[in-house]
Amino acid sequence: MPDQPNKKSSDWDRIWNARIAALTPILCKPSNMVYHAPIPFYLGGFADVLPFPDFVPGVTYVTAEMTGEEMGQRPNSLGQYELMICARQELPKAADLISRLTRYTCDAVLEAHQTMDLGTFLGDSTIRALVFAYPRDEPVYFEFFDQHYGLLLCLGITAEELAFGRAHGNKNLLALLKEHGVFPYTIPDRPSIPLPQ
Repeated sequence: MPDQPNKKSSDWDRIWNARIAALTPILCKPSNMVYHAPIPFYLGGFADVLPFPDFVPGVTYVTAEMTGEEMGQRPNSLGQYELMICARQELPKAADLISRLTRYTCDAVLEAHQTMDLGTFLGDSTIRALVFAYPRDEPVYFEFFDQHYGLLLCLGITAEELAFGRAHGNKNLLALLKEHGVFPYTIPDRPSIPLPQ
């Protein structure tokens, strides 16, 4: 007698394919590679991550597990959302960072223009924190199964930039990061941008 199809696997495939189809018009086609979490998210692990090589020059890593079904994420002003991070070249540690950060989104609400300390997660890098932002000037949404979801960009910043954002507002910091050509990239060994006194 033939095996019965696995409903969980079938549902996962259907959601995965719909999510990719919804993200592709925004981020362009993903690569064939997937960064799989060693322990799946639904078992207490972290989220899988997809690289999108053509959204901006370099590579954009996007979580691919927080939308399409209830995963326990605390919605922000976008509703349910996926995390993304852009790098000028392949940076698997960036994919690992947003994969791990998905678990935190089940405990805390992350919003654009907030910051988060990273410590030495990226090793000897000058990047010591993240500032969250929209990947464009306005919120970016995608839709599948008649539901809207958002994208939240994670942007690596230095300790000096973090201090400036806290003192003068993260919107002002993001404007300067755009002005100096850093946005939307997380660049591990860059110096701080020039900051007004």
